[in-house]
Amino acid sequence: MRINFNFATALVGLLSVASYASAAKSYNRLNISDAAVLFIDHQVGLFNLVQDTNPDSFKNTILAVGDTAKYFDLKVVLTTSREDGPNGPMMPELKAKFPNAPYVARPGQINAWDDPDFVKAVKATGKKQLIISGIVTDVCVTFVSLSAKAAGYDVFVVTDASGTFNEAIRDASWSRMEASGIQLMNWFAVACELARDWRMDLEGLANLFGSHIPTYKALMDGYNGAVASAKK
Repeated sequence: MRINFNFATALVGLLSVASYASAAKSYNRLNISDAAVLFIDHQVGLFNLVQDTNPDSFKNTILAVGDTAKYFDLKVVLTTSREDGPNGPMMPELKAKFPNAPYVARPGQINAWDDPDFVKAVKATGKKQLIISGIVTDVCVTFVSLSAKAAGYDVFVVTDASGTFNEAIRDASWSRMEASGIQLMNWFAVACELARDWRMDLEGLANLFGSHIPTYKALMDGYNGAVASAKK
């Protein structure tokens, strides 16, 4: 019995490794022609719940995702949950970036995918890749991401533009989403994967990065200074 058990265990392990290796070979990368950005419950009240990251960096990254969506001219959908209660309205700086984007103020659904108006707005983008961020990671982000994945969408969660109560909850949420085939990315990686090639717009990309990453701004200032000095 012990030999059979060990053989069966080894066989299951080998199959799991083979399945993982096969999945790892597939590189499904973001495509600006097929991607839309969903901002889920970035509300001023909920913002106070986020304890797994620095609040200033968190806000900066949320707005960076917004600027990335604008830079690449991506379709955007914004949604809130019970904004007339303690959750509060959407961050005004974020909402102001997209005055013409669909804005779904959900009356009560915790999972945005349970709101038919939200699903309709997502479908109306005509895109199959969804770049998602929100508050909180384990509920508002995870629920809608799993639902969208089950509906046939390719889902990419922006980890540093999403936040929750603590790191343990965040990590568990990431594991749950990864297990369902959802890709976890940071903002900078999202922007770079959408761009693919510096030659598309070197100055524009540098300005996008420099406006939200101080060290990148310093890098560009140093480079521009060196170039200017060399021309003298």
